[in-house]
Amino acid sequence: MRTIEHFIVNNPGGAAARTGDVFDPNTGRVQARVLLGTQADLDRAVAAAQAAQPAWAATNPQRRARVMFRFKELVESNMEALAHTLSSEHGKVIADAKGDIQRGLEVIEFACGIPHALKGEYTQGAGPGIDVYSMRQPLGIGAGITPFNFPAMIPMWMFGVAIACGNAFILKPSERDPSVPVRLAELMLEAGAPDGILQVVHGDKEMVDAILDHPAISAVSFVGSSDIAHYVYRRGVDAGKRVQAMGGAKNHGIVMPDADLDQVVADLSGAAFGSAGERCMALPVVVPVGEKTADALREKLLPAIQSLRVGISTDNDSHYGPVVNAAHKQRVENWIQTGIDEGAELVVDGRGFQLQGHEQGFFIGPSLFDRVTPNMQSYKEEIFGPVLQIVRAPDFETAVRLPSEHQYGNGVAIFTRNGHAAREFAARVNVGMVGINVPIPVPVAYHSFGGWKRSAFGDINQHGMEGIRFWTKTKTVTQRWPDGSVDLPRGSEDGGPSRIQDAFVIPTMG
Repeated sequence: MRTIEHFIVNNPGGAAARTGDVFDPNTGRVQARVLLGTQADLDRAVAAAQAAQPAWAATNPQRRARVMFRFKELVESNMEALAHTLSSEHGKVIADAKGDIQRGLEVIEFACGIPHALKGEYTQGAGPGIDVYSMRQPLGIGAGITPFNFPAMIPMWMFGVAIACGNAFILKPSERDPSVPVRLAELMLEAGAPDGILQVVHGDKEMVDAILDHPAISAVSFVGSSDIAHYVYRRGVDAGKRVQAMGGAKNHGIVMPDADLDQVVADLSGAAFGSAGERCMALPVVVPVGEKTADALREKLLPAIQSLRVGISTDNDSHYGPVVNAAHKQRVENWIQTGIDEGAELVVDGRGFQLQGHEQGFFIGPSLFDRVTPNMQSYKEEIFGPVLQIVRAPDFETAVRLPSEHQYGNGVAIFTRNGHAAREFAARVNVGMVGINVPIPVPVAYHSFGGWKRSAFGDINQHGMEGIRFWTKTKTVTQRWPDGSVDLPRGSEDGGPSRIQDAFVIPTMG
């Protein structure tokens, strides 16, 4: 059986005392085993990163940008193979897998502009003969701990900006679908990054703790559940690191009475059920304002949900595929039962779904709840599966209050034709990312991504200029040059070029 090894300079294997199973979610069978690393494995990766990083930091930004351009080309030329590998381990359909990769590449495109993004500030004449300027310098070694649901996008969100800024990077991807992150590291090396600049270590909590405690790692970026995000943030900060830890979500979609319900239903079909709901920016709660709106929305939702096609990840006609493993399938089904026990109305039950010929696959049909209330635990917590909940709101004020008072504050959307209502909602809602008639408001790569409340721990968001700030430290220089003549050499006795002439030769920057 295939073994997925670490991607560490000169020694990928390690002791291999422990391994984890990597499943094919379509069949339920184990398709590979991944090494679960130790402190010793991390130490080897850190040593290689320390050896490589100073020269990489000294490489001018244009040359680092050229590596990013080449990496982008290589990922694009390998898109088909990467998408199939991703789907085979995660379960998302090929179209979603390609979207996963493409959204990561958009951050790589942003990182290609690193010469401009790293420009500092300058003030001439801040005082008598005094100038002040700032520069952004890399931190040294950064690390990323990434989740199973976006095995291409989120690693590229992290390492693309970190490496472009001049850091070395150690990636600890999810052990559930680790093959694509390793392949991305191989492509980065092929693109021209030095050995040791991007490495991959596999593991579970033992490796996570080793990363958080290692004194040579300066910053850690994390995406996962909120409880673990909080743990990562506290332990990393206690160890003196810069930490950004993105957690869970329970994103709401507010539907005003004037909304285009046909468009809302089309948007919800993808936002709530796409990728089997395994997205922190999914839209699992819809809040129609007024009973008339709620009844009309429910009526339109039913046929749309019933027409969703659940299939294997390579079926181009499937809207979504299986969830990642058996444990996660059971977790989602348990939440459905909890909703029933709490008194919510289960309108569509996705439990017990089986796909002919793939009966052991980790499939769940779409589920719809109505008359969910804010006091229900199934509303308070993240289900992370193909489950949509309707929470009816009597008025606009309630619709603003529901997402604002929820423990999570990642994303929210409002559907309306009323510009004033949309503007008021966007200004008042206590959530980090807002969509106006946009169901999944993930910002473009040159803006930043980050939620509020228990959806994010730390002060700096991911990618965009926030990412540049996270992966660099600012140095500010205040300078004054004294007045007085300087005796400059005029030229050599043999008629060769003088030293002052040499000083005006423009060096090659490329």
